[in-house]
Amino acid sequence: MPDPQSPVTGPVASLEVVGDRHPDPAAVVLVAHGGRSQGRDTGARRRLTYWRMVPFAQQLERAGRAYRNDTGSGVAVYLLRYRYRGWNGAAMDAYRDASWAVGEITRRHPGRPIALLGHSMGGRAVLRAAGEPGVVAVCALAPWLEGDPVEQLAGRSVLIAHGDRERMTSPAASFDYAVRARRVTDRVARFDVLGDGHAMLRRAADWSSLVRRFVLGELGVEPLDRVITKAMQEPAPGGLRTALTGAAR
Repeated sequence: MPDPQSPVTGPVASLEVVGDRHPDPAAVVLVAHGGRSQGRDTGARRRLTYWRMVPFAQQLERAGRAYRNDTGSGVAVYLLRYRYRGWNGAAMDAYRDASWAVGEITRRHPGRPIALLGHSMGGRAVLRAAGEPGVVAVCALAPWLEGDPVEQLAGRSVLIAHGDRERMTSPAASFDYAVRARRVTDRVARFDVLGDGHAMLRRAADWSSLVRRFVLGELGVEPLDRVITKAMQEPAPGGLRTALTGAAR
């Protein structure tokens, strides 16, 4: 796969530090925002898709700030800045950028466990990039999926959440994806966020709580969440159509 940082490709992807810098973190989170199916303009910060994921990133960094283990302290959180706004068909630009980002994180923080979080197009990108070395968990919110592969999820923990008022991406496609994902990993849960849609605004606190409990639980910062663990253990379709209850257990 071509390096998205190569000068022949024009714009370059980058990683933006969220909150405090953690030069020697205990764990790392990569956050990927949404985009469009097609678009060669840059993924600029002024777009709503970027700002939608900032609160998630900030929450994870704050919640993990006091964590310590034998390898480091705190949770380093990075927001991915794409080269281009679009997925762009076979180019899969957002995936290429996410793959590069995981490699860059591994170079900066060797040996640290990495969790991936993405929304919409970003959800598709991080699910594709889950097979990169160092990744232990991937969380996709309202992911845009079209029969994407699942083999790269082997050995990873996976959480997908989709609103039942979704109009931009397909909850049916994410359910199908979760069913197929269970063939390669036994740690898959999928939640239906009843009463909310693609923007994740009506039940923002519940989305945020679910993300925090999953990501920090899988990284060892917090205990594994009982609700998420139960959903992973339930046979399909039960554990893949779990209704998301109120925030924070």
